[in-house]
Amino acid sequence: MAETQLMRLLLVDDDGVNRYTVSKALQRAGYVVTEAGNGESALERYAAGDFDLVLSEIELPDIGGIELLQGIKSQYSDAIVVLMTEEASVETAVQALRFGANDYLVKPCTSEDIRESVERGIESARSLRRRRRLLDTIERTVTDLTREVAEADGGRAADGSDPVPTPRERLSPRGNAISLGPLAVLPGKYQIVAGEKSVSLTPTEFDLLLYLAAHRGRVVSCHELVREVRGYITDETEAREVIRPHVSNLRRKLKGLGDIELIVNVRGIGYRLGEISAPD
Repeated sequence: MAETQLMRLLLVDDDGVNRYTVSKALQRAGYVVTEAGNGESALERYAAGDFDLVLSEIELPDIGGIELLQGIKSQYSDAIVVLMTEEASVETAVQALRFGANDYLVKPCTSEDIRESVERGIESARSLRRRRRLLDTIERTVTDLTREVAEADGGRAADGSDPVPTPRERLSPRGNAISLGPLAVLPGKYQIVAGEKSVSLTPTEFDLLLYLAAHRGRVVSCHELVREVRGYITDETEAREVIRPHVSNLRRKLKGLGDIELIVNVRGIGYRLGEISAPD
């Protein structure tokens, strides 16, 4: 519940009674709720605030919920939005999903239905936060390494001809990709690229690889991996059972990119990232 209480929601509904009832139900569940009575004020409050999820009625008096969804997503692509409607149609449902809604609730629905939908969206928000923390940690690590190399080499490469790459250049050899030795990790696509080959990862596999990369140089326990990658706490025995299949699948996918052995099992302790070399 401690993590839930930190989550801030924006509730958008022009019906004051409905808005009050839903707001109270969500507050009782531990969320911090800000209310908006129309789409325009919702856009203003979302831009000015720091919200983890938007729960909006589709039928609004000014701009509709679909337009609100588009407006938020155009500025904040990672935004978590749940839409509700009393006038469900296949077309509206398709539009909601096409424009990136995380869920689509058809009224009448119970407070429990709403809470469950919000909790699913909040779990997505938590995963995004964990992923951002991993990316920030990796970027800081690369920044420190780059600074050390620059200071040692006088800001030039080993052959004295080219300047040492900036941290952003090292992190982004392919747009928003992250360099990991011979690999390019693509956060937005959950993909890894090596040469002409690529492989898709599940969100758990992706976060697992990034967490090990962010903490390279030490062995990470299975308990820690479950806590940081999956988002809950368990004992080490159960944690091994949870993490093992994800590591196995990740190793198999890496091997398919060219016999890349990157994940090292330290028996009885956990896993670490193996030694990696830059691409030729």
